Amino acid sequence: MGPLEGIKIIELAGIGPGPMAAMQLADMGATVLRIERREAADLGVKRPLKFNLLLRNRESIALDLKDPASVRLVLDLVAQADALIEGFRPGVTERLGMGPEVCLARNPRLVYGRMTGWGQSGPLAHAAGHDINYISLTGALRAIGRKDQPPSIPLALVGDFGGGAMFLAMGVLAAIINARSTGLGQVVDAAIVDGVSSLATAFHGLAAAGQWKDERGSNVLDSGAPFYDVYACSDGEWISIGPIEARFHADLLRRLGVAPSEVGERFDEADWPRARAVYERVFQTRPRAAWCELLEGTDVCFSPVLSFAEAAAHPHLKARETLIDIEGVVQPAPAPRFARTPSERPWPPEPALQGDALHDLLDRWLPAAQSAAWRSADLLAESQARNEVS
Repeated sequence: MGPLEGIKIIELAGIGPGPMAAMQLADMGATVLRIERREAADLGVKRPLKFNLLLRNRESIALDLKDPASVRLVLDLVAQADALIEGFRPGVTERLGMGPEVCLARNPRLVYGRMTGWGQSGPLAHAAGHDINYISLTGALRAIGRKDQPPSIPLALVGDFGGGAMFLAMGVLAAIINARSTGLGQVVDAAIVDGVSSLATAFHGLAAAGQWKDERGSNVLDSGAPFYDVYACSDGEWISIGPIEARFHADLLRRLGVAPSEVGERFDEADWPRARAVYERVFQTRPRAAWCELLEGTDVCFSPVLSFAEAAAHPHLKARETLIDIEGVVQPAPAPRFARTPSERPWPPEPALQGDALHDLLDRWLPAAQSAAWRSADLLAESQARNEVS
């Protein structure tokens, strides 16, 4: 099920944006086979496998990619795939013997998706880095935060998952479409610095027009404007408002019982401090639940600021089944939604395949003669299951 049913993808195990992109593609119906390392990288955080949600919806096998026999198996699988995803530093897969040139020689229609922070080229291409570094270099981190405060770290949503995973998935899909019409695959260089910069296109335009201040918390969309911000309630909880449009703003003032003269002109920055003081005073008079009862569902652009657990219980997200329970683990449902080819309900992460299950997988991926040959190989007899803690 799903619009990508019939698409086959090899994922070389990595962390962060690579697995996220693979999960998105698998959620949409692609058959994704994850090639695990025999020994998982030590990231300092241990958890039961069922909670590593980015690994859902796909099978995996454990191989030693420094072993030439393992590389030969990967290349046999690549010959049957539409795409490969890898997230190593530039040049690593080439040294392992399964870089783009080798893989495209085996499968000319293959899409070779490469996920890095800095990209395949440039002075920093071979440097280590993480989400915080990539969004720092692109200007995104500097722009996020309150006035006179340090930059605020926006989880890994802006870099790894927004600028990385989503652009990798989009690029791989675009290249698969092209390969199906031309018969020729290609390399997709998905760099987080490129993706984050693309996400910031509108803000680059505002800056070029002289309509964006470099100082944090000084613009309409970065907590500078009092009508686009979060406010504390009497119970210590928070709500958000964002009535940028004149009629939405007027509706908010009416429902709050605030006269327009109390807050001044909406876009006059000289009036922003007193308007903020009014909002702070008013929202402190009631608990969050009372503001939800008064304002939620109206055109004042209002929402409560919820925790992840509270979000799962919210009536709107419950009605849409945005968050679902899979074997006792609450997690986001596949997105987006498709009317004619809906995605299946996800299945949880599983250990690497062994024994009959592994042989069955090879039968589904490889021609009969190849599958039979690998069944008898010592390589698979020695294959170890992925640790239950990842």
